[in-house]
Amino acid sequence: MVKKIKIKLTKSIISENPGARKTVQALGFKKMHQVLEKADSPQIRGMINRVAHLVSIVE
Repeated sequence: MVKKIKIKLTKSIISENPGARKTVQALGFKKMHQVLEKADSPQIRGMINRVAHLVSIVE
């Protein structure tokens, strides 16, 4: 069984640099306060760490 992680987009990407915008879009976010459930892998964790100031982990 694959472990899942829930992440929430808590801040806007409007004033962010293009790299952070693309990372948020690659995670699959479309709207503010959207909650996504992703597989807990090193790749997803790295993407979350890159935009840690914009997202939060939901327990």
